[in-house]
Amino acid sequence: MLIISEKNCYRNCCTSQERIIQIKKEMVKDEILYDVADFFKILGESTRLKILYALLRGEVCVGEISEALSISQSSVSHQLRILRQNDLVKFRKQGKIVFYSLDDEHVENLLEQSKEHLLHKKIYE
Repeated sequence: MLIISEKNCYRNCCTSQERIIQIKKEMVKDEILYDVADFFKILGESTRLKILYALLRGEVCVGEISEALSISQSSVSHQLRILRQNDLVKFRKQGKIVFYSLDDEHVENLLEQSKEHLLHKKIYE
């Protein structure tokens, strides 16, 4: 079994010491990376993604989401609470009805770009 140390790698690979220094210098701080990882964990649940995609067209109330996605209102409310706590959705009340929408255009862009990334590699019927 061949074991390559970092020193050997620097001498034998196509990388340069300058490039390695530049990568280290420009690397995102660990605490930001941890937050990004947590953010993707929130997006990694299919029910939450369904709800976010349902909100792409604008404001929707819990009952409409529940009916459209065939998910119980309590489950929808639970997932919306998680999405709201993580600044992915916002809400407004009109009397007793609560309407939800995407928090901002960053969330919309993230959803659209994720879908486009997958669609350019795969064909869905």
